[in-house]
Amino acid sequence: MKYGLIGCGRIATNHVKAVLNNNLEFVAACDIEESQINNLLTKHGLDKDTAIKHYIDYKKMIEQNKLDLVAIATESGNHAEIALYCIDHGINCIIEKPIAMSIQEADQIIRHAEEKGVKVSACHQNRFNIAVQEMRKAVEAGRFGKLSHGSVHVRWNRNVDYYTQAPWRGKWASDGGALMNQCIHGIDLLRWMMGDEVEEVYGQTRQQFHDYLEAEDVGMAVIKFKNGAVATIEGTTNVYPRNLEETLYLFGENGTVKLGGTSTNNIDVWQFADETEADHKNKGLEEATSNVYGNGHTSLYADVIDAVKNDRRPYVDVVAGRNALELVLAIYKSQKDGKPVKLPLDDFASAEMAGEF
Repeated sequence: MKYGLIGCGRIATNHVKAVLNNNLEFVAACDIEESQINNLLTKHGLDKDTAIKHYIDYKKMIEQNKLDLVAIATESGNHAEIALYCIDHGINCIIEKPIAMSIQEADQIIRHAEEKGVKVSACHQNRFNIAVQEMRKAVEAGRFGKLSHGSVHVRWNRNVDYYTQAPWRGKWASDGGALMNQCIHGIDLLRWMMGDEVEEVYGQTRQQFHDYLEAEDVGMAVIKFKNGAVATIEGTTNVYPRNLEETLYLFGENGTVKLGGTSTNNIDVWQFADETEADHKNKGLEEATSNVYGNGHTSLYADVIDAVKNDRRPYVDVVAGRNALELVLAIYKSQKDGKPVKLPLDDFASAEMAGEF
């Protein structure tokens, strides 16, 4: 399967690892700064591989190579434009989060993918964490019983160096803030675990310590689900002096689970009324990771490859990406309007938050 990578920045190394682990034919890499391509390939011992063509224009890369799969890992504000171009050329896509910066763009991606018959996956790789998969199995088996409530906390640190490295970060049109960039993985997991169908969102966001940004560095929200459960979200880049944790709690009438670690990669609490011998292996489970992005990219790639070969929907499809985006945008809209927001959200864009702080 012929593969191309568009965007060779901070997250791209996880994509290259996934490419190598899945034995894809790495045909081309693209970045507006060619030095980024060289640095990335050198890091993985691929700098002498002449089979990997270098491009600074993604359209030329698409036009000059017959690609089966493309990953889009550019700045967030370009995801939708690039994805639509690739989809319209019949290429399957993996889109880094968020898949777009507006509901309208996300809906366009979904519609074009259906029309062209290509597979599109949102890169919410934490769904493949061992701890997350164990929680999901318990949810699907009904072991929690009726859900009461849940919560996600992304308590991380991002300093000025992080934003200087890529000036598009923290801007409304190209990125958004802590909720859109850092917390969206946890938001995806929370919505997925709690039934996906959200009724109402009330959010508050602030910019406390990052006055050189446009967007928020802390956001809080209360979510009401259609199944009667409620949830809270806390996302921030203000934790001193380094990343603290990403935790996901789920509370039901017959079970309590807390996932912890820096990226929901551990099981801190695992309690069920119908406990079996098999449950003991989950108590204290820890999945070692080299960074906050976890190990899920390799599994996500494997799933997309299989989805293409067997003509099925990816496990993390583009609708999942839209759902996570919608919940973030609903929090932003609630902050802007000063009141709760009903879902579904017909349209709202991160750029509409301009001048909020």
